[in-house]
Amino acid sequence: MSFHSFYNIWMEQLRQLQLQLRQAEEDQQQQRHLVQKSLSHYDEYYRIKSSSAMNDVLSFFPAPWASSLERSLHWIGGWRPTTAFHLIYTESSILFQSHVVDILRGRSTGDLGDLSPGQLRRVSELQCETVQQENDITDELSEWQDGANYLAGMYDELDQKIERLAGILIRADALRLKTIKNLVELLTPKQAAEFFVAAADLQFGIRAWGSAKDRRSCVRQ
Repeated sequence: MSFHSFYNIWMEQLRQLQLQLRQAEEDQQQQRHLVQKSLSHYDEYYRIKSSSAMNDVLSFFPAPWASSLERSLHWIGGWRPTTAFHLIYTESSILFQSHVVDILRGRSTGDLGDLSPGQLRRVSELQCETVQQENDITDELSEWQDGANYLAGMYDELDQKIERLAGILIRADALRLKTIKNLVELLTPKQAAEFFVAAADLQFGIRAWGSAKDRRSCVRQ
């Protein structure tokens, strides 16, 4: 199976998982089960992607399975890890505002709008750590690009350069997966379920918007 085909199947499975997470509502045991299932789903994605990248890493930068909009937002073949923290802060703010009266009265809602001071501190610490790791990988890619330009006519060394590029992509994907796992670890099952639903909403929303824009561009041409 090509990665393109795998990606389409994976996205459809993600949609089904999102629906199940929405339906779990206040069933904490079901939420915990679905959160673990979601983690496994992302883990499978990056496992298959790493294997495919070792065979054809260059296809992951033009990413023909993604829309033009999605590709414009990519950082080294995928979403920027720190996006997860912006998503947490955004969802937390929206839910806090919707439950502000209850929270001010001391009623715990238990959702992302009710993150504890300890959770917020840990999210901030993880964000700082992730930014540093993002910068390190970005620097590594810049060094790779400088070297690739220098070796443009030296075909005997290109295989090694491409292999190193695959390593950079795999490292970026490892950080993406690590970020998800670190965040889920500090959230309650309900909060983690909300995080996965919001992440899928963002992914599907950008994909739909980008695909519609691509279709309009094709019609104009």
